[in-house]
Amino acid sequence: MTLSIRTVGLSALALAILGGLAVTAFRSDPIPVDLATLERGALSVTVDAEGQTRIRDRYDVAAPIAGTLRRAPVAVGDLVAKDVTVVAQVDPATSGLLDARSRAEAEAALHEAEAAVQYARAEVTRTEAEAAHAQAQYDRARALAERGAGALTALEDAEQRRAIARAATQSAKARLQMAVAGLERARAVLSQPDAGDAAASCCLTLTAPADGVVVEIADRSARPVVAGAPILTIGDPADLEIVVDLLSSEATRLAPGAPARVERWGGATPLSAELRLIEPAARTVVSALGIEEQRVDAVLDITSPPEARAGLGDGFAVFVRIEEWRTEDALLIPLAAVFRRGGAWFTFVVEDGVVQERGIEIGRRDGRFAVVEAGLAAGDAVILHPPDTIEPGVAVTPRARR
Repeated sequence: MTLSIRTVGLSALALAILGGLAVTAFRSDPIPVDLATLERGALSVTVDAEGQTRIRDRYDVAAPIAGTLRRAPVAVGDLVAKDVTVVAQVDPATSGLLDARSRAEAEAALHEAEAAVQYARAEVTRTEAEAAHAQAQYDRARALAERGAGALTALEDAEQRRAIARAATQSAKARLQMAVAGLERARAVLSQPDAGDAAASCCLTLTAPADGVVVEIADRSARPVVAGAPILTIGDPADLEIVVDLLSSEATRLAPGAPARVERWGGATPLSAELRLIEPAARTVVSALGIEEQRVDAVLDITSPPEARAGLGDGFAVFVRIEEWRTEDALLIPLAAVFRRGGAWFTFVVEDGVVQERGIEIGRRDGRFAVVEAGLAAGDAVILHPPDTIEPGVAVTPRARR
């Protein structure tokens, strides 16, 4: 059967219309995505931790003796001058009252000491008499020897007896002194504290060991203290340092002299600081999750001038970022644009509106960016936070910014 030209034309037109409708039906629109263009810039990798300020040099004043500490003559915040300002006064402790048994023992000891003194005095009298007799015998023997009427041996014997008598006298006098001291000690045990004498006697006065400000007082009220009891602390609030508690694994990556940034201290602008030292010994700390951790203190000096940190005092909380590594010129990629698969790093690159998956190598990174070591170049466009619908060959378009 022969088809007319009109029929063939109408059929072709219908097929063309159906094909166009099919293409229109199955064609997908470009997916809107967030893009970032790679640029070169500076990157700083830091160790971040919370810390606390403290006065660099603290001078603790303690009670040198046991006694009663008088009410503090100074208050927290008072300026003090070295060796001038009186910061504490301590009354020496008085002896306690004796019970009946102790008093009886003390009275017996007193009678014993008195008898010992009497005996020692009698011994002194006896030895002095013997020494005088020995001296007289010596004088007689010497006179006879000088006239030739006495033997030389008799003079030597008399001289020896005189020396022995003199030594006995000195020994007796020493025992008398010991007995007198024992008597005084026995009397002291029985003596009772006299309130009038205690009030008249001067207390032990303590002056400031250094120039500064009183930063802490253990207790302003009068109280009994033992030797070594803390009384107050003096320091210079303008001379502050920062102590940061770090994991030992983090501390090993830092070196003294590393710059730091102090944030959240209460001021409008961050402060500058410098890592001075990392303490040589770590300690074991149990975390809130029950995990044992090795932690160590890092000490930083605040390099910002005092006028830039007005109001910052001792024991204030701060947040510190200590610089571990820094570069001024590196190709940077946002961490939101990279993902890991099979131990390798990848990113989605957009070229001419079409997605391509590309393997890359990255190096140092902070919380936002990473250094690109291979696989990308400056000016490349990468997708941030790629959704699950993104795959190689998909058409995309930049998302409109609001």
